[in-house]
Amino acid sequence: MTTLLHLDASARRAAISRELSAAFADVWRAENPDGAYLYRDLAAEPVPFIDEAWTELCDAVLALPATDLDRLAELVRTPAQAAAWAIVEPLLGEVLAADVILIGTPMYNYSIPAVLKAWLDQVTFPRMSLGHRRFVVTTARGGAYSPGAPKAAYDYQERYLRDFFAGHFAVQDSVFVNAELANSRMDPNLAHLRTAHDESYAAALQAVRDLAKEY
Repeated sequence: MTTLLHLDASARRAAISRELSAAFADVWRAENPDGAYLYRDLAAEPVPFIDEAWTELCDAVLALPATDLDRLAELVRTPAQAAAWAIVEPLLGEVLAADVILIGTPMYNYSIPAVLKAWLDQVTFPRMSLGHRRFVVTTARGGAYSPGAPKAAYDYQERYLRDFFAGHFAVQDSVFVNAELANSRMDPNLAHLRTAHDESYAAALQAVRDLAKEY
């Protein structure tokens, strides 16, 4: 049985990134009727930021010759560390249970929302590997950041996440589907780009539906 972990990070309830991630999840669930589906809304129920006790757990992991994610609970020594572990355990358990991790996220100020960064911090430990797991990220961007666009160099959203998955999780199988120029829906100064946005959104919607059939 395969498992999909679905995360949303947008502060908007009617967010484009949420629409795209939901489209992927709907098709995936139809294609995998016996699969397990886990959902977490990081904006509605934010994950706490890491604290000093978490850093102590991280230091304990660093002191080991290798990282066994199934034995992290054995490193807990103090009440504060136990409280930190109580936050980490269910989050990390969802990650380890998943075969596919789907993240719907907007671009905020060229990067990712703080709620998504908080989740990443909580579930990341030194020398960990997520092995066979695959990441799918659906994004919305207010402007255009694809290769060749004037602001392509300012994309610290996809670039950061792709590097994070590879560098911290040892996962090379990550796919990004981006809907660009979303601000043209509201900003009169970008109204001339609305058609380009509509085309980008339609292409992204079709892409996630097709991709879900492969996962």
